[in-house]
Amino acid sequence: MTTETFEFQVEARQLLQLMIHSVYSNKDVFLRELVSNASDALDKLRLEKLRDDSLDADVSDLHIEIDIDKDARTLTVRDNGIGMSYDEVGQLIGTIANSGTAGFLKELREAQDGAGAEGLIGQFGVGFYSGFMVADEVTLVTRHAGESQGTRWTSRGESTYTLEKVDDAPQGTSVTLHLKPADPENQLHDYTSPWTIREIVKRYSDFITWPIRMVPEQGDGEDAPEPETLNSMKALWARSRDEVSDDEYHELYKHISHDWREPLETIRLQAEGTFEYQALLFVPSHAPHDLFTRDFKRGVQLYVKRVFIMDDCEALLPPYLRFVKGVVDAQDLSLNVSREILQQDRHIRMMQRRLTKKVLSTVKEIKTKDADRYATFWREFGTVLKEGLVTDSENRDAILAVASFATTHAEDEPTTLAQYVERMKDGQEDIYYITGESRQSIENSPHMEAFRDKGIEVLLLTDAVDEVWVDAVGEYEGKKLRSVVKGEIDLDGEKDEKDGGEREKQAEEYAGLLGWMRERLDEDIKEVRLSARLTVSPACVVSDAHDLTPALENMYRAMGQEVPRTKRILELNPDHPLVKNLNQAYKEREDHSGLVESAELLHTLAVLAEGGQPKDPARFVKLVADRLERTL
Repeated sequence: MTTETFEFQVEARQLLQLMIHSVYSNKDVFLRELVSNASDALDKLRLEKLRDDSLDADVSDLHIEIDIDKDARTLTVRDNGIGMSYDEVGQLIGTIANSGTAGFLKELREAQDGAGAEGLIGQFGVGFYSGFMVADEVTLVTRHAGESQGTRWTSRGESTYTLEKVDDAPQGTSVTLHLKPADPENQLHDYTSPWTIREIVKRYSDFITWPIRMVPEQGDGEDAPEPETLNSMKALWARSRDEVSDDEYHELYKHISHDWREPLETIRLQAEGTFEYQALLFVPSHAPHDLFTRDFKRGVQLYVKRVFIMDDCEALLPPYLRFVKGVVDAQDLSLNVSREILQQDRHIRMMQRRLTKKVLSTVKEIKTKDADRYATFWREFGTVLKEGLVTDSENRDAILAVASFATTHAEDEPTTLAQYVERMKDGQEDIYYITGESRQSIENSPHMEAFRDKGIEVLLLTDAVDEVWVDAVGEYEGKKLRSVVKGEIDLDGEKDEKDGGEREKQAEEYAGLLGWMRERLDEDIKEVRLSARLTVSPACVVSDAHDLTPALENMYRAMGQEVPRTKRILELNPDHPLVKNLNQAYKEREDHSGLVESAELLHTLAVLAEGGQPKDPARFVKLVADRLERTL
């Protein structure tokens, strides 16, 4: 057969060099990754055979085999699973960039230590290449189930690899590692030692549902021994809690999630009755790097009677719990179930409701019993959990019970809505909040001045989803959620009674200026009024009570939804010297043309103060420069 030679891409070569030069302190993980890949291949073949009875493939004894040749110093991991075609080998093995090489390299450089780097292999789908940590040369032979011809891939991990078609390849895939010499000082063990292989398989892959077999060493004069099965193949979710150690649970989590860190929490659930199922779920301790990307893979696997059915089963948990990893094993589903059927299945919907409630109740328990672990959870997953306040009205109260928010009450301690309500001042009717990009920017917002002056607590919401959920929730325990940047705010009625006559007098005194500014700024604002929320700044812009905020408008436009531009309201501080002088100049001059620029500048300054952008930056700079020139 013709052998073709190909060059690795630049990033692939970089990755291989990192692998070869021992970036990982624990090189044992190569076997975990190869066994995991083999297990996936067996799962895929089993599922494909269920879907297509005509597939010409032997599924009578699906297994993984590990073969050691001490004389040749080779280690082979072999499976009789789905295998790969010639084209698939070129795409999946020859082109590492398809597996996220750039992201892998970036994360690898940022990892603090060997332990931190260890789990990145599987996370980015480059587990096959971990073999180069322990081998000088890797040979892969594979044949796709149902095809007659196989493929051999060979590389020394340098700049090239070879591909050739072979006729005698068995069904499945075998990966042969031509091992480097053992080097204990660099954590490079002797992987021709059966004891070493048994220990690694037991540590990482004991729960794999397929048998992992190895032929024991043959003594002098002995008959060839029978292969021994190295793993127990016991489904951890089917065993009682007393039979399983935390380490075993954690290894299952690492296998499912490709995360090197231990999970934050393990959740067990067993449902009996008319519809039986078992669930073993994990809450990670860190958010995955791609949690908010469109292609993020859910982490819950679906089994039926311990037979693997599908990865990332979206129907088992709502999108806002997509960070949860684990396994659900149902007893009464069809083995030939599809994603489309799952979306409509009544039992699946029942499972989703119960699993959702179980996860939320577990988070509530963490919040109650362990403040540090709850702080970790909310820091990593609070943003995505708040999506449920918009999409899951059934569990909205449960989500609010575990949600916490930054607040002006304390700089470092978030608060719950229940705690906020307990601290509300006498006569305060609403829960006040403000949204923005950062705590610093919104704390310094002009809209906060009166609240700070009167000691009224405000929730500081800085996640994009905060713009949406506050409107969806609306109120909490009868207290309305109210933005400090929308509608009219009158805090005086909640504390000291202000002389109504003085307010009326101010309204009359400024009536002319307000009307004139309204006409001059008609393109940008719909109203000019005196403010009750400003104590220091001369002006601010606010939205009407039922209008979209600028941030929400931008969010909808980013999602491709056209929304009309909303004119906002300009509020003036009648006690500020600048506003007083502007009003005085308006009254004294018959020709107000010279004041138009001042009104425009005042409005633009208000927009800038809340983090907005001038409508015409060049004009704004020119007006400011002209004013500065006149003062010198």
